[in-house]
Amino acid sequence: MSSAPGGVGELVVDLNSDLGEGFGRWTLGDDDAMLELVTSANVACGFHAGDPSILRRVCAQAAERGVAIGAQVGYRDLAGFGRRHIDVDPAELVDEVIYQIGALDGIARVEGSRVTYVKPHGALYNDAASNPATADAVAEAIALYDRTLPLVGLAGSELVAAATRSGLTPVAEAFADRAYTPEGLLVSRRLEGAVLHDPETIAARCVRLATSGTVEAITGSTISVAAQSICVHGDTPGAVAIAEAVRVALVGAGVTIAPFATPTAA
Repeated sequence: MSSAPGGVGELVVDLNSDLGEGFGRWTLGDDDAMLELVTSANVACGFHAGDPSILRRVCAQAAERGVAIGAQVGYRDLAGFGRRHIDVDPAELVDEVIYQIGALDGIARVEGSRVTYVKPHGALYNDAASNPATADAVAEAIALYDRTLPLVGLAGSELVAAATRSGLTPVAEAFADRAYTPEGLLVSRRLEGAVLHDPETIAARCVRLATSGTVEAITGSTISVAAQSICVHGDTPGAVAIAEAVRVALVGAGVTIAPFATPTAA
């Protein structure tokens, strides 16, 4: 974890969540409640979820609450919620990521804010975590759009390395409610135990992440995960209760909750 201006050695962590993931009459998660708890909102950009009206509403609420807005870019996969691998040519992927960032940034600016970072979603996130070509395409798109935008990626992954190679600011991320492999990657959602659900267990895990930089892998081994931001999924059943438990536990352990990007208008 990083230190904050509040004092030398002070532990600071950002809490982020995937929001704006409904579509039309279909709703997913409680965006209003999550925006009261997190410091950064990974807002869908229309490719895996989200429509213009939903995205504008979430951006307006985030701006009102002082929550940083991030563009959550993904594969063009509404039917599969962006969780299916799509074999996209890297050059085409660059264009699609630019398109998504620009669309959300325009909506955010209308609501008096702006996109302050980028985080891939679902299958694109996982592919970029282990595939240098995919990671470089995402990083290239961000650099072309706005080199000052940080890139959020799984701690220790190819995505974080690509951000560094491209001259971007990498933000290492950990997951509150996802199981880890011994290699530090996320366990596939197809496997049992990939998603955690007990708020107390998840909260204790996050305190350990924030204070010691370690987490227990699905095999029981201990792995190092040095992260600046912790993600609590907005679509997980009981997401609000989980986010509340995580926030209370972190504050109780002396950890400061603050966004890594300044949520102000350009």
